[in-house]
Amino acid sequence: MNTHHQVLIIGGGTAGIMVASQLKKKNASLNIGLIEPSDKHYYQPAWTLVGANTYNYNDTVRPMSSIIPKGVNWIKEYAETFKPETNTVVTTNGNEFTYDYLVVVPGLKIAPELVEGLPEAMEKGVVCSNYTDPEHTWETLKNFKGGTALFTQPTTPIKCGGAPQKIMYLAEDHFKKAGVRDETDVVFALPSGSIFGVKIIADTLMEVVDRKDINVRFFHKLVKVDADKKIAWYEIDKDLTAGGCVTITDGDEASLDKDIQYNYKDVKVTRDGDRYGIHFDMMHLAPPQCAPDFIRNSPLAAETGWVSVDSKTMQHTKYANIFSMGDVSNLPTSKTGAAIRKQVPVAVANILKMIESESLSDKEYDGYTSCPLVTGYGKMVLAEFDYDKNFTPDPKLKEFPLMIKDSSKEHWRLWMLKKHLLPHLYWNKMMKGVEV
Repeated sequence: MNTHHQVLIIGGGTAGIMVASQLKKKNASLNIGLIEPSDKHYYQPAWTLVGANTYNYNDTVRPMSSIIPKGVNWIKEYAETFKPETNTVVTTNGNEFTYDYLVVVPGLKIAPELVEGLPEAMEKGVVCSNYTDPEHTWETLKNFKGGTALFTQPTTPIKCGGAPQKIMYLAEDHFKKAGVRDETDVVFALPSGSIFGVKIIADTLMEVVDRKDINVRFFHKLVKVDADKKIAWYEIDKDLTAGGCVTITDGDEASLDKDIQYNYKDVKVTRDGDRYGIHFDMMHLAPPQCAPDFIRNSPLAAETGWVSVDSKTMQHTKYANIFSMGDVSNLPTSKTGAAIRKQVPVAVANILKMIESESLSDKEYDGYTSCPLVTGYGKMVLAEFDYDKNFTPDPKLKEFPLMIKDSSKEHWRLWMLKKHLLPHLYWNKMMKGVEV
């Protein structure tokens, strides 16, 4: 089977559906094919709330058939091989599809195998992840009776960089309500030296950390999970030649490296060579993530495995008629739906201009992304920033009915935005090709 499409899209996630919808809206006569094997489409941003029992999991899923725009040819197969020289994509079934323009947006792959012992530990007992099974996260939080609650994130890029800490703030609230907070140490171990890449947001989050009495351990690189013994093994990714004990006190807190330990709690840590094993009674983590295999092994990938595109236009760096954005691309910004919301209109404008005159439009993407950082039940901060890590609030948020004056501070209105307004905008506007 060899079918030709003017525009072929790989992936029926946020980016793929938005591209298809906006193209159809602006040029109804376009022949568009969409390769997507799944029959379900998930609104993943709400999974943080599902994990804290404040959103229904069933409300985050809709049939793919209800989401794909009318007039778009749904190819329910897996893409496997790219032949950009002949403008062809081959599926795992061996079917060939040709195109004039290709949009590559299959999202990323959850890759627990990148951490030793993690595939065996995932979804079992007290190890949970909102990234794969938010309902299991809630079961784990509900059954937690005190001890060490460890929250952690990997060294790879991940969907929504703030998600590993959002669930921690909600969990801490829940532990209070459940009466187990006094018997609990909350520990956040992360690989970087700062809690968030944008300083104004990091400052707000460190205030939340202080208020909630959370122990943050910086430069912690997760290398192994021992589910049976309930130990998470870390290497410390910082030059330790200065001496002083880095992560365990041995009775003397003055000897702690303050760059690594913030608000130290004396939880049980076992040392094995240059590895530190934090003992936990429950652990929530974002598993490592990477580009899907069929992308990594393709001529479209940069050395990192992500699709190589121009950071302003979404155009492939080698093939002029291929575009990519969202989680699978190597755009140097956070992998969020909010980023896709701003990337898609640029890519769509460029594709339409190329169809018309083989040149690009003058629209450019400045790296805008946002990460709604839930800091408790009924509280949220909105981190909005561009490529230069400048805090760049979207003026639309200042409009009625939200009237949010400063999205870098915690506010209940931002919580309402996260829980009610954003899902509504997603299903009823973004998925239908309306620019918001």
